[in-house]
Amino acid sequence: MVAITWIVLVILAIWFIYIFAIDILKNKNNLEKVSWVKTGLIGFVVNFFDVLGIGAFAPQTALLKFTKQTSDKLIPGTMNVANTLPVLIQAIIFIQVIQVEPITLLVMFATATAGAILGAGIVSKLSENKIRFTISIALLVTASFMFANKMHWIHGEGVAIGLHGWKLVVAGIINFILGAMMTAGVGLYAPCMALVFLLGMSPQVAFPIMMGSCAFLMPPASFKFIKSGAYNKKAALGMAIPSIIAVLIAAFIVKTLPLDALRWIVLVVILYTSVTMFWSAIKNK
Repeated sequence: MVAITWIVLVILAIWFIYIFAIDILKNKNNLEKVSWVKTGLIGFVVNFFDVLGIGAFAPQTALLKFTKQTSDKLIPGTMNVANTLPVLIQAIIFIQVIQVEPITLLVMFATATAGAILGAGIVSKLSENKIRFTISIALLVTASFMFANKMHWIHGEGVAIGLHGWKLVVAGIINFILGAMMTAGVGLYAPCMALVFLLGMSPQVAFPIMMGSCAFLMPPASFKFIKSGAYNKKAALGMAIPSIIAVLIAAFIVKTLPLDALRWIVLVVILYTSVTMFWSAIKNK
């Protein structure tokens, strides 16, 4: 199962590189006026700490907003496109052993991917103000899960490595929703972990399910954003390349850091950005 998963992830990575490269080359003389340095630093920092457990989407939203590297409308698409390759590489590196029943994995991966394709199609067509409202809510949801995790409210004591019957149906439906929400900026990891725990599964199976879901859903979702032009090409490229380097450094060299204080700081920044986005949407209504 691990070998099959790796092969599919590598195929997805090659396919996505081709799609992304074609779009960049086609628009190479019409790239947006953003800073390679700023976007590169943003991509490197958020993906470095993503590997170490901080998460990428929420702090990345805040940094893109505060540094004005792209319009609010293009933030969801830009983040999804920029983070696709780093997430695929993380999955290839970290999915070493999958102790989950194949049918459960298949359902979770397929529903998350279907949700992301639907979500990307909807988000890419939203107005800038609707995007601001959506991001504001997405950040608030993310902050809630981060706070719950910090307070140790999310924990698992189950032992199951697979789901059956109504539990499998519920898991598929919720993962579909989470896949759709991810395209708007809600990180999938924390809510997916909570779902796994609530359905009585072993904590050990949470990692392959949530990482695999993200790795499988992001390439097709990003393709939708690329196809519709609903992303900042230069910002996405500027973040993607340093992000890959950051993932490799964090995974193979650093591996772990004391990050407790940083998580609280990130939580405050996320809440502030959520309020800022909401206020911007209200003012421009």
